[in-house]
Amino acid sequence: MSHRQPLRASWRQSINLGDQLDHYRLDAVVSRERTTTVFQATDLQTNQQVSLKVPHAGVEIDAEFFDRFHREEEIGASLSHPGLLKLLHANEHHSRPYLVTEWFEGKTLRAVLREEKKLPPKRAISIALALCDVLSYIHNHGVVHRNLKPENILVGVDGRVKLVNFDAAAKEGSTRLTFASLAQLVGGPYISPEELAGKRGDARSDIYSLGVVLYEMLTGALPFPGTDPFDRFTQEPIPPRRIEPSISPQLQEVIYRALEREHKNRYASAHDLAHDLRHLDQVGVRPRLPRRSGKPDGTAVGKIARYAALVAVPILIFALLLYFSRH
Repeated sequence: MSHRQPLRASWRQSINLGDQLDHYRLDAVVSRERTTTVFQATDLQTNQQVSLKVPHAGVEIDAEFFDRFHREEEIGASLSHPGLLKLLHANEHHSRPYLVTEWFEGKTLRAVLREEKKLPPKRAISIALALCDVLSYIHNHGVVHRNLKPENILVGVDGRVKLVNFDAAAKEGSTRLTFASLAQLVGGPYISPEELAGKRGDARSDIYSLGVVLYEMLTGALPFPGTDPFDRFTQEPIPPRRIEPSISPQLQEVIYRALEREHKNRYASAHDLAHDLRHLDQVGVRPRLPRRSGKPDGTAVGKIARYAALVAVPILIFALLLYFSRH
């Protein structure tokens, strides 16, 4: 079988299926995002299947994107865990920017939920425990994922689970925080209240996101189904047992603790969350009363004010980043 010649032109040109990028043949599109495409590819030197994450042509002018892209590569090279895709050939010279990782046979949790709507508690807990394990590992290495959602969770045909896509991740103690990553956070249903408010977030922010994912796996719905992101600040999640009665009171309590509005009231670590998931019979169920205050102003003026405040946060941070970059 004949192969196309390796691409030698400027990396700014588009690439297509069947092209050979260095010694990798692009065989199939796995996913396509706004700035990158992930390909299933063949390493022609070893004949092994790999994944290639390739930035789109034209994004070379986006300095913030490449800052995140290179940070993802740095973080990937520093981590090694069964729940992460192994970064391959990190020191290899490439004719254009791209990341090479091991190939993993499976589908995203989002695809699983589209097909099955919701999962039995035993399976949902199994996936959550696998995520707790990998979160414990990356948190112990000073990394916060900051973008945990079903689209970034892979479920293998053999039941293994992988956490992927670290382009919004941050290392503990790092001062880098990009406006592009903040734009991804605003309005996302998996983002913690503190991140939505413009704060950096920490390991407990990932725990909140995992709580939302666990809620969705069990119920097929989101804890705050409305379109107003301020619901996370002012309302309580819909009780998951109201949607899916097979959820035990103890499992519902675990979800509530992961979704606490104040991050200091959540599980202190993914290890603690995993402990309760493994020992539900030991989880005490606390009575939870609806809050009497904090109900948002439902008038048009009130809504406009809330959204103006929401938009102002990332703009202010971006202005500060720009100022400090020039001084």
